[in-house]
Amino acid sequence: MPGARRAGGIAKRCECRGPNSKRLGTKCPQLSKRSHGNYEIHQELPVGESGTRRRFRRSGYAKVTDAQSDIDRIRALLDLAGDDEDTARRIGDLLMAVMTERKPIPESTEVQRRLGSGVPLDNAMTIGQWLDTWIESKKTKRRTTNSYRSHIRVHLKPGVGHYRLDRLNVAHVQAFFDAIDDQNEVIAAENAARREQEAQCKWGKNGRPSATESARLAAEREKLNAMPPYRHITGPATKQRIRATLRAALNGAIRRQHITFNAAQWVELDSGKRPKAVLWTDQHVEHWRKTGEKPSAVMVWTPTQIGAFLDEAESSRLYAFFHLIAFRGLRRGEGVGQDWVNVDLERKSITIAKEIIVDNWEVFEDDPKTDGSAASIALDSVNIAVLREHRVRQLAERDAWNAKAAKERAEGKDVPDWTDSGKVFGEPDGTWLHPEQVSDEFRRVCRRAGLPPINLRDLRHCAATLIHAGGGDLHAIKETLRHSGIQLASDTYTSLLQEVDQEIAEKAAALVPRARRDVAAPVTE
Repeated sequence: MPGARRAGGIAKRCECRGPNSKRLGTKCPQLSKRSHGNYEIHQELPVGESGTRRRFRRSGYAKVTDAQSDIDRIRALLDLAGDDEDTARRIGDLLMAVMTERKPIPESTEVQRRLGSGVPLDNAMTIGQWLDTWIESKKTKRRTTNSYRSHIRVHLKPGVGHYRLDRLNVAHVQAFFDAIDDQNEVIAAENAARREQEAQCKWGKNGRPSATESARLAAEREKLNAMPPYRHITGPATKQRIRATLRAALNGAIRRQHITFNAAQWVELDSGKRPKAVLWTDQHVEHWRKTGEKPSAVMVWTPTQIGAFLDEAESSRLYAFFHLIAFRGLRRGEGVGQDWVNVDLERKSITIAKEIIVDNWEVFEDDPKTDGSAASIALDSVNIAVLREHRVRQLAERDAWNAKAAKERAEGKDVPDWTDSGKVFGEPDGTWLHPEQVSDEFRRVCRRAGLPPINLRDLRHCAATLIHAGGGDLHAIKETLRHSGIQLASDTYTSLLQEVDQEIAEKAAALVPRARRDVAAPVTE
């Protein structure tokens, strides 16, 4: 039986040699003396994977009590296997490695813990092996887990996966992120070189190029084809998220008692701070039209620009969607996932309870981003009117679809009736609306309106300006947009609201008619 006590024991031997120069071992007549020779232990182990017998041997013990202590440890380890042959073989493999490398014999409690967690018994698990084990046990939201998987596959396993889990230190992790910075410089240089080469491949003149020019252009295109493709830089925010993934994985290892120190916690990185929201003032718009440069990654329209966008969007079947986001700040997935059952037009409120998530183009329904995201917010009378009109339009679409489907079924075609998904916004056939289709429609409306560019996500930020212009403070913005904390709203919108305050101040000053001369006019003598 795998867990049965195997043959083993303690013997005393020495290095003395007989007349034939062979070691006497246990036959030396001097072994009866206490000071002569030393003790050796031997213990039969479970057979190896190939079925061969194995035996643990270790000599050099000065005291029999030390030898007895080690053989007791070995037998306690062997008893852990019980009747499990695979566990017995793993313990035998561990003891053979301990013997070969002259390592201390581990305590049975430590090996039992590793057996329960499914990690290598010799504690030689690599970061890559642990990351694989950790990610399979994660119970986070699907998109969060997939983000972890992406960080592990693209960055962490190639960069630090080869290190032993119990030997990873701050210097290893810092070197990993420094290597990302070095690679970023290479990518930036290669991208710039590719852009320059693309310019060499263009024929900017009228008419067809001459034979000489055609040959030159062909040669330049060959050079371009041999160059690396464009690649993305791993920016500060992405590095922060990669570190967060590694830190979470190492914390998991600490909870499992595989390690006691989290090296990712002490690495210094660029701040990767959330970009400030900036208003598209006339000055910013003029600079953008001349250079194509945006002052910030997060740009927000003025109330006048929001109005121009909504005027243009009225012809879109998603007008109510854009109107709701612009004034009440829903996230894209929350808007697409909104159910009519959670819209109370009589009590003028809407409850955010579900969202539609995109994962590699596949869509699925999930709970909102955070517990704070699942909340009820008030609706203004204009939004209520817009939603009522949208409901009438949606029901008209339903009736038109069903009439068309019935006609086509009469012609022998297999066309289903309108799908009642319960969503406020959906496809003409009633099925879920893909979030990317909303973004595409948003960009089309923006181009038609001739407005400076923002992302659909930034339309949510526009709600902050309207809330503030309507008298709301940062707390009101936080509650409506359902940020996790007031600090997040402050970090994002402080500079934006200062610009809005300036516009409000100017408008307030212009409201009061004055009979005296213009105070801004220059004084002349």
